[in-house]
Amino acid sequence: MIDILQLLSKELSLLPKQLEAALMLREEGGTLPFIARYRKEATGEMNEIQLRDLFDRADYLLELQDRKSAILKSIEDQGKLTPELRAQIEDCLLKNELEDLYLPYKPKKRTRATIAREKGLEPLADWIKTKNNPDAKRVNLEKEAEKFLSEEKGVKSVQEALAGAADILAEEVSEKAEYRAFLREYFLNEGVFVSTIDEKKFPVGSTKYEMYRDYKVKVKDIQSHNMLALRRGEAEEVIGFDLVYDEAFVQQYLEGKEILAQVSSVKDFFMAMLKDAFERLMRATLIGDARLEKKDLADIESIKTFESNLRELLLASPAGMKPTLGLDPGFRTGCKMVAIDETGKFLEYHAIFPHQAEAQREVAAKMLLMQLVKYDIELIAIGNGTAGRETEEFVKQTIKPLKKKPTVVIVNESGASVYSASQAAIDEFADLDLTVRGAISIGRRLQDPLAELVKIDPKSIGVGQYQHDVDQRMLKKKLDETVESCVNFVGVDLNMASKELLSHVAGVNSGLAKSIVAYRNENGAFHSRDELRKVPKFGPKAFEQAAGFLRIRGGKNPLDNSAVHPESYPIAEQILNDLKLKLEDIAKAPEALSGVNLKKYVTDKVGEPTLRDIIAELKKPGRDPRAEFKYASFKEGITELKDLTVGMELEGIVTNVANFGAFVDIGVHQDGLVHISQLADRYVEDPKTVVKVGQIVKVRVLEVNENLKRIALTMKSAASAAVGGGPGAGAGRMKGAPNPEKQFTLSDLKAKFGSR
Repeated sequence: MIDILQLLSKELSLLPKQLEAALMLREEGGTLPFIARYRKEATGEMNEIQLRDLFDRADYLLELQDRKSAILKSIEDQGKLTPELRAQIEDCLLKNELEDLYLPYKPKKRTRATIAREKGLEPLADWIKTKNNPDAKRVNLEKEAEKFLSEEKGVKSVQEALAGAADILAEEVSEKAEYRAFLREYFLNEGVFVSTIDEKKFPVGSTKYEMYRDYKVKVKDIQSHNMLALRRGEAEEVIGFDLVYDEAFVQQYLEGKEILAQVSSVKDFFMAMLKDAFERLMRATLIGDARLEKKDLADIESIKTFESNLRELLLASPAGMKPTLGLDPGFRTGCKMVAIDETGKFLEYHAIFPHQAEAQREVAAKMLLMQLVKYDIELIAIGNGTAGRETEEFVKQTIKPLKKKPTVVIVNESGASVYSASQAAIDEFADLDLTVRGAISIGRRLQDPLAELVKIDPKSIGVGQYQHDVDQRMLKKKLDETVESCVNFVGVDLNMASKELLSHVAGVNSGLAKSIVAYRNENGAFHSRDELRKVPKFGPKAFEQAAGFLRIRGGKNPLDNSAVHPESYPIAEQILNDLKLKLEDIAKAPEALSGVNLKKYVTDKVGEPTLRDIIAELKKPGRDPRAEFKYASFKEGITELKDLTVGMELEGIVTNVANFGAFVDIGVHQDGLVHISQLADRYVEDPKTVVKVGQIVKVRVLEVNENLKRIALTMKSAASAAVGGGPGAGAGRMKGAPNPEKQFTLSDLKAKFGSR
């Protein structure tokens, strides 16, 4: 029996007691952000990444164990479970290996082998096996086969009898776990993916898959984005995609394993049988397994990139809660302009037409200036879609005479239209047009990207290429985890947060989030965290999990605007009392906290990790962990592809990072690509180590193709920049991922695997 904690300890390089504590906390209802932040003593300071790896792997092993139990019962019911087979099954750690072991015992539909058995040919197959040895002499297969001829059973000839025996033996060979494992690994390590495109159907230059017209790459070396592109092209019936291998090697391997006979008739029989066993019963499945494994690895690698991109997008610097104008640009239909206050509340809406007749442009300018004065606007957010740059130029020209100019920022509007049509937008702005809701979202994104983006399905924000090609359940699970991680990392203003934002706080589900908002609407702002206990259905467990992540600005207790958990207030207050500081004075004397002797405050429940966190919070209560706000300044006069010239230096903002490079918005309605080979003067293995979504970068134009709407950019210095370069880094292999919708408890683990 596998010792689950010892196995996880070895795989994750962590102590069994850490793992057991983390699993127990989850079983007791602990959320991952809470465990990572407020239970460091119990887990040995495991971080979020370690905890997610632990929970994912533990869930995978429990799914595996469930399957083992079902398989063992099935084989035992057949009366075929031997001690050796039981041990093999119990020691198995991978799902495909487990299924290989089960294959010979798995109930089947009628196959050629089962039909041959029904015809009474199994004894003939067994007899032929006895002759497959070096000592067998003068074997006459035809004579033995004559004994099994039967009109009644439908065996009319010697050839039919031998063919039936071969079918039985071929099925037996095809179900041997050892052979399947070896050949699967052979395809993964030595196989070659080959793709072609039919020139008659798709002439050269007519598809987006041109690089795959005559493409070859070792299976083990294929990059995740190439694998996903090949599968997409195959699904669209543009690409022919196959895995090729050394057929002679496969045949020799099987013959070396199976053929012992010296008699030529038996050898010939077995050679033909083995060829049929592989071609008919093994090839398609094993190649499918190899393709699926590379697809799974590509999914994992791509989803990691999507997670990274989403994290950077959600944690983008907030411009701050200031009066803001949000503009959703347009040419023919005009620009939708909304004013929102410093809390994100919608104030007023107007449609302006700055890109039409001069008279309308003048009216638009007056309306813009009126809104700036009326609401003391400090920020202007302009969507980066159609007419975005032109609207930016209009706004900047209009405000040029002003002494105090608001900050004008181009905002990525990906997903704004999805939000506009969502139930969340309808609930908040039932009487407003879709485009007006979009303008409000654009304005709020500038104020606080995290608070606004959580209202949108992460897949609609545009976090990466091929996001529709990867495992959708795994993608949703990982992106939801990323949103949860970011929300709890930053913390949430209890008195301003929407129900969508609140629903991502540890311990708060959508129903509880609605209850919080309803209570707030009825009773006014929360004055303390403790007041949360009055919210209907907000029980002790929810309070324990959520309280530390919810902030109250200007409340009764300054600690309510920090990440110090209410359970630690007594210790925090004791530290301040010993330093002769009042709670309201903590922000004024951070240096006094630097010399605190933490050992003095250690208890059975609170250790130095928690105390270090408390001191850090007391030094900077209410601080926002996100970076200082910065924004890109697009070059004036450069608004279309035709305005670009090779060698032009520009400032841009990274919108997406992929394995092969980064996409950068330079203000021409089409992102440019900085290939991985152009990211730096040095060799770059992983683009994520050089750039991140939202980063402001300096680039230089390498190439512009107006027909294909492609822009090649470089971030290299002028001296070393050169066009070209290979693909990005490859993915590492992963043993297995659990069903993202299933979760197990520590009790399950102990029940299925036994205690240590």
